[in-house]
Amino acid sequence: MPLLESGWLLRHSVVMCLLLHSLVLMTFCFHHAATSCSQGCYCSESDGRGKTVRCSNLRLTEIPQDLPNDTQRIYLDFNLLTVVPSNAFWDLPMLSELDLSNNELAQLEPGAFRGLGPSLTFLDLSSNKLVNFNPEAFEGLRARANLTNNPWHCDCSLQLAMPFIHLEPLSLTGIVCETSEPPDVGAEGVPFLLAQDLDLCVVMKKTTDVAMLVTMFGWFTMVISYLVYYVRNNTEDARRHLEYLKSLPTKQEQSEASSTISTVV
Repeated sequence: MPLLESGWLLRHSVVMCLLLHSLVLMTFCFHHAATSCSQGCYCSESDGRGKTVRCSNLRLTEIPQDLPNDTQRIYLDFNLLTVVPSNAFWDLPMLSELDLSNNELAQLEPGAFRGLGPSLTFLDLSSNKLVNFNPEAFEGLRARANLTNNPWHCDCSLQLAMPFIHLEPLSLTGIVCETSEPPDVGAEGVPFLLAQDLDLCVVMKKTTDVAMLVTMFGWFTMVISYLVYYVRNNTEDARRHLEYLKSLPTKQEQSEASSTISTVV
């Protein structure tokens, strides 16, 4: 019996040791994943400012996927990034500053900065190739943003989107129109937010007015056509009814017929 108990204790101890070893290893792996630096980037950490990740000028074409999730500042400037995909920084809940300047960015997908609303205070998108402003990319963001030095195209969709953009108001002065639709309204070279009398939806309004007039004319024509058809049909029916009434014998004819019959009898 003592031997059996000793064997059971030994097996139990081995199992417990293996479980403890696995737990320690998993903890180390998670800690390493959370705190290690992204490959090729330089990381630094200070007591007052938290972790900073610098991935500048590395000719990156995609946003690194292994950024430490305790990062507070990321510098991805002077790379070759062309797009910020949806949920690109979703797992960085402490991120307060994000520098994407001096890239080749031409597209910000919907939800590109999703999850950063509560923490992000500064976003730098200057000196890129952004043309169309997509408000869905900035959902929930109230940060200060640098949007200068982009070839922005100003049109009615941008004008309609402005009330739904919650970035710091002064940030929007960085949207300087390089082109516009319609092209002859004097928007080129003007910060869109400061052009109070600029109406880029005037063409759409005119188009809408014309479409409404065409629709109303169509309805009017249809009503007139129906009325003409109704009058013609009713006129024909009235004529037939009148002819029928004329064909009926009158009272005088009926009296004469009755008198003739009486005479014959």
